[in-house]
Amino acid sequence: MTFPAGFLWGAATASYQVEGGVAEGGRGPSIWDTFAAADGKVLGGATGDVACDHYHRYPEDIGLLAGLGLNAYRFSVAWPRVMPDGRTTSAAGLAFYDRLVDELLRRDVVPVLTLYHWDLPQALEDEGGWPERDTAARFADYAAVVHDALGDRVNHWTTVNEPFCAAFLGYGTGAHAPGIADPDTALVAAHHLLLGHGLAMRALTGQARPGHEFSLALNFAPAIPDGSSPAHAEAARKFDGIHNRFFLDPVLGKGYPADVWADVEHHGGRFAASVRDGDTDVIAAPIDWLGVNYYAPARVTPLADPLAPGNCPLPGLRGLDVLPAPGPLTAFGWEQAPAVLTDLLTWISARSGGLPLVVAENGASFVDKVVDGRVFDAARVNYFMEHLRAVHDAIRDGADVRGYFAWSLLDNFEWAMGYTQRFGLVHVDFETQQRTVKESGRFLGRVAKANALSAPADGVGDARA
Repeated sequence: MTFPAGFLWGAATASYQVEGGVAEGGRGPSIWDTFAAADGKVLGGATGDVACDHYHRYPEDIGLLAGLGLNAYRFSVAWPRVMPDGRTTSAAGLAFYDRLVDELLRRDVVPVLTLYHWDLPQALEDEGGWPERDTAARFADYAAVVHDALGDRVNHWTTVNEPFCAAFLGYGTGAHAPGIADPDTALVAAHHLLLGHGLAMRALTGQARPGHEFSLALNFAPAIPDGSSPAHAEAARKFDGIHNRFFLDPVLGKGYPADVWADVEHHGGRFAASVRDGDTDVIAAPIDWLGVNYYAPARVTPLADPLAPGNCPLPGLRGLDVLPAPGPLTAFGWEQAPAVLTDLLTWISARSGGLPLVVAENGASFVDKVVDGRVFDAARVNYFMEHLRAVHDAIRDGADVRGYFAWSLLDNFEWAMGYTQRFGLVHVDFETQQRTVKESGRFLGRVAKANALSAPADGVGDARA
């Protein structure tokens, strides 16, 4: 099963999850520094103060990625490292990413840069954060600064990673930084994150050089009803509307879906008031490809009362429950459903009129152990095999998929779960910072070098070529 010529094979990380060095190089605090320092917010009281120490060890980490045979690295820039107060540029902060990009190019690895992966400068949160419209304008300024510094060497640019999580987990459920729990505030934050994407696109394309490509990355959870009645279809519509179409459709120039407007109007109206004339035109700035992040679907069932609060606290969701995931599960308790990825990619392709796609995140957490200097993570090898089959099936069915990035290069700080979940191609001992390449990393490297699926090594997994 060969993949298209020029296919990007990579691994991804996020700045707060791997960098550490939170008080070095002039970096200012982020909302995640503040959140992780609060009692009870992160499992085990963990913080990203050191994380994987990627700030100091990036040459080693990039060497591991290149040594596997992967040809691309998707990383995020820490806004509070580049602009400690959210507004004023730090030469020392930019210098770190100068060094990182130069190391990638020295290793013949394509840099794929994400501007925002959730670490908002605390100074901007103190001024209102993403519920404040001005934050979107500040983000565009920041995007222009980073592009001016790195645009001579970086061709692949992503504005925002998963605005769903930043808005709905950060301001809706409070499970993520900054820990605010209010659905109407979350909706306003979501709009301003998308507006920030659009304003950043204006800034980036105004400075664009030949070969530059611009995108954003959305996380999708396809809704699967547990029955075929109209009530089941309605439950799936509601979940799909707020989780998927609310973010996708404005980017595609379709505006916010009318049915979702109706679903969320009972929350107080601040969202409706925040959407000003011309905003959706800004959000609809043409992108060169869409980053598709996929981990698992959602199984949904209707409630007898269509207005009853269910067990899923997303804005606008009433009259449905999200069911426990069926097995096989990852260590995170997420369903493994590779065939759903094929359906998702073909659905996005059809809905977008054939927009190029990149699988910007896909991966799984399992319990990994180093034994005699090796990590035999057969379950993860099988996971990658099956999900790469799914990507290949989508390409066969007409989706223009141009790359695949495993989450993650390194075991890292997994947000509110601290260091309890391991997603990496490379095992990290967080006490010693010792790196150990896992069998899944070697497997994905073989696939990348061949640009085709190949069988795992003897005794690793039960996947078939």
